[in-house]
Amino acid sequence: MNVTFTFFIVLFSFVFTCSAQSQKTDIMILGSDHLAQIYNSNNPNTDVLRPQRQKEIKEFIASVIPYNPDLILVEVLPENQQKIDSLYALYVSDKIKLEDLEDGRSEVYQLAFRMAKQLRLPKIYCVNAPGGTSQSILDNGENINLYKDEGRAVRAMVMEKMKALQENKLSLKDYLFFINQPATYNKVYRLRYLTPSRVTNGTFKNPDAMVDTAFINPTYIGAELTSIFKNRDYKIYSNIVTSQMRTKAKRVLLIIGAAHIGSLKSIFRDDDEYNLVDTNKFLQK
Repeated sequence: MNVTFTFFIVLFSFVFTCSAQSQKTDIMILGSDHLAQIYNSNNPNTDVLRPQRQKEIKEFIASVIPYNPDLILVEVLPENQQKIDSLYALYVSDKIKLEDLEDGRSEVYQLAFRMAKQLRLPKIYCVNAPGGTSQSILDNGENINLYKDEGRAVRAMVMEKMKALQENKLSLKDYLFFINQPATYNKVYRLRYLTPSRVTNGTFKNPDAMVDTAFINPTYIGAELTSIFKNRDYKIYSNIVTSQMRTKAKRVLLIIGAAHIGSLKSIFRDDDEYNLVDTNKFLQK
């Protein structure tokens, strides 16, 4: 009798666990450089509209498509949703070409529009949020050299790949693969969200309008910078989860700048309604 009872307890627990897991929403966070910003008119290798780069973009997209998202989100402010809706409708109906758009090199169009059209999705959702600032405003204070040295190391890592791209020694596909490797975005995450807190007793250098200096505590100057970045990420997170709630999507794809990957992943790890999908299960060479 006890054995039978125990069996049903175990069976019930297993069914309940499986049911709970099935209710979770999958989310894959796909990092990208801002493709329009890497373009240099003096270097055709930086032009994503170049036939070779277009081929590489299609190859990259082909590796992501099997995830089969039913909701694609992009790093665009929600107040621009109507513009994105209009352009996407024209693109889907073959009334415009991406290369004819003023900012047609953007990953929003080159990646999100292409994927959404292939998947026959009716809409692409804008989930960016205002905020943030430049990392360079943290320029002084105790332990500032620790922060600056780490910043130089991260920039050198990225510039090595960027130089290879510019010299046509690295494909755009492999460059995007590089961005989405934990070894890459975790270093960026540490630089933006962990190391600054080691810097104390300083002041911000030339802070922009996004920084409310009236509430900055110089004792925790580095942590203040991190809080500015994190504040924006939580707003982006809010836009993501409310978009999912409205659409009831079960497989979400977020395409966003690489600097946000580590932070947003840390947030979604704490949200038991979501299951973080490992991007590298799909990004195979």
